[in-house]
Amino acid sequence: MSESEAAAATDKPGKRSGTIQSVSIATRFLKILANAEEPLALGVIARQAGTGGPTAHRYLQSLVKEGLAMQDPQTGFYDLGPTALSIGIGALKRVDPVEIAASHMKKLASGSAASTGVAIWTERGPTLVRWYRSAFFSISSVGLGDILPVDNSACGLVFQAYLPASNIQAARNLQPDHFRGKEPSKALIGEVRKSCWAELTDHLLPNITGQAVPVFDAQQEIACVMTTVTNLGRLRKPEDRKALFESAKRVAFETGGTAGFSDLAPESSRD
Repeated sequence: MSESEAAAATDKPGKRSGTIQSVSIATRFLKILANAEEPLALGVIARQAGTGGPTAHRYLQSLVKEGLAMQDPQTGFYDLGPTALSIGIGALKRVDPVEIAASHMKKLASGSAASTGVAIWTERGPTLVRWYRSAFFSISSVGLGDILPVDNSACGLVFQAYLPASNIQAARNLQPDHFRGKEPSKALIGEVRKSCWAELTDHLLPNITGQAVPVFDAQQEIACVMTTVTNLGRLRKPEDRKALFESAKRVAFETGGTAGFSDLAPESSRD
């Protein structure tokens, strides 16, 4: 059955499903246009969508009519239209990276032996604005509103990897020497930036491990940091260590801040 036949079948009595297939197919074309770095030819779009040229042409012309796509009269190439751009801008206005990250951290804390949190950058350094204690493990000395060391915390290392050096130094000057820790090497910060990941053990308390990953906004700028704190002995399985990073990939998909995660989208979010 072709795409057009499948779409038509959904209008027949007894053939309806929970979704309208024509909308799903149209969305497939919109995603191709949205992910393209430049306008695309009809044949290219059809190949990426896995449809024939005539089917692609019908859907694209329908999208053009509604303003969701546009076609260059000179080249015939297709791109996103003004209506699609308006929808995208409207969605961006509703995206709050901190709240999105918080929802994932709360879920992670409920099912793992790690307390979790979200930190933002303030003039004094990384500051916890969300904190969820694990049902299996918690640290009473860490809590909501706490300021973390610039140089001696996983959160601090992640912020250093993405913020201007002047911002970092200003916060470092406000933190006591014994609190902020030893300034990390450029090589270490470079590795954190490359991997979107920081982990420290025995930095604040003996045998305690802190992990942190960045959260970017739609402009690919760091918005906050997601972090976990747990007893090193509870990080036994490889999947335990990967849990935070997997959550970060899901958050990146939701915020549009895919810097560092572009090739690492969660499987459940891929077509």
